[in-house]
Amino acid sequence: MSTTALPMEPPSHAERVDRETYRRLATRAKTLSWASLAYMTLEGTVAIFAGVLAGSVALVGFGIDSAIEGFASAIIVWRFTGARMFSEAAEQRAQKLVAVQFFLLAPYVGFESIQALVEGARPDVSWLGIALSASSVVVMPYLGIVKQGIADQIGSAATKGEGRQNMLCAYLAGALLLGLLANAAFGAWWLDPIVGLLIAGVAVKEGIEAWNGKGCACTSDPLAGLSEDDCENFVLQHRQLSAEGSYKPQ
Repeated sequence: MSTTALPMEPPSHAERVDRETYRRLATRAKTLSWASLAYMTLEGTVAIFAGVLAGSVALVGFGIDSAIEGFASAIIVWRFTGARMFSEAAEQRAQKLVAVQFFLLAPYVGFESIQALVEGARPDVSWLGIALSASSVVVMPYLGIVKQGIADQIGSAATKGEGRQNMLCAYLAGALLLGLLANAAFGAWWLDPIVGLLIAGVAVKEGIEAWNGKGCACTSDPLAGLSEDDCENFVLQHRQLSAEGSYKPQ
């Protein structure tokens, strides 16, 4: 892998969205985060199992990384649940919590990469690990791109940060796949930890930007001028209308 920065489209001017559009897009972001959480759980379990069988530090590390990124997905689910869907305070808390996941990920990946280089551990070939990393290379970019697109529309730096983590997971999966294939074909065990060090550096950069809310087209806040109490009243009103059958979500 030759790139050292996550691909980012220049943020376009974000148009102000109405509340129903915001609700619909936020619900979609929450659904995608549930899907990410389910996939990360499966990914992490399989990766650790395959890593233990093959004696692969990279695979075990990838599995632990899945747990860290799964927590970021859980944060977004929390952020868009109930009255928090329309809460700017919840958005700011979620933004910081997602950023922290980058800072947890970077030192772990860096440490595992350095340890693998120093010890020169040569893991067994893991076809299960190859299949897992190949599937993640396909699934994670899709989730990351869609989430970042939604984030630009609703002005959510937290959702943008989670989408970036999905892209980072895709890079990790690509590096893992390259390392596993190179090890199987040529015995080039050292390739994976070298790429891992580059990815750790990218994670630090992305964490700083996520903490500062950069990279999200938040030029117009759809919740501007709405207090948290008003947000809660708005959600409660819609719940009541929905229960009475007089409100049908779009």
